Amino acid sequence: MTVTPNREELLACLRVARWADAMAEQDFDSMLEMERTAVSIATPLSEAEIEEALAAHPRIGEKATGSGAEAAFSASEQAASADEDEVLAAHLADLNALYERRFGRVFLIRAAGRSRAEIVAELERRLGNPAKAELAEVADQLRGIALLRLRATYEEKF
Repeated sequence: MTVTPNREELLACLRVARWADAMAEQDFDSMLEMERTAVSIATPLSEAEIEEALAAHPRIGEKATGSGAEAAFSASEQAASADEDEVLAAHLADLNALYERRFGRVFLIRAAGRSRAEIVAELERRLGNPAKAELAEVADQLRGIALLRLRATYEEKF
């Protein structure tokens, strides 16, 4: 079966207009073909596109606002990182603030399947990245999140 993705569904996967437009112009015969094309179109992401995409993501450890597909994806992806440890939650909040001061944007990580402790460890590691390397890592995380969301949206349609 051939699938032509919907632009609005694509934007819930990766809120980058250029990427969603290019993906929506194509037909796909398999999930693998869609994934490969998605990564190809999203490589590279410009700094402006990264900022465009980040605007749709809440801080890690915080709930997304709204009730659309992006909010639902975010809640599902961050579910594994929910933790009742208030000290760890406070540490994550402090690190988020430090990251935002250092890099001027929210910290983004593919949270699906990661514990809060794993996320904190990654945040601590990434705070040591040079700005250019961190920007590349954010772009890579965005592509990873987009693939997870694409699978959730389209896999059953093939």
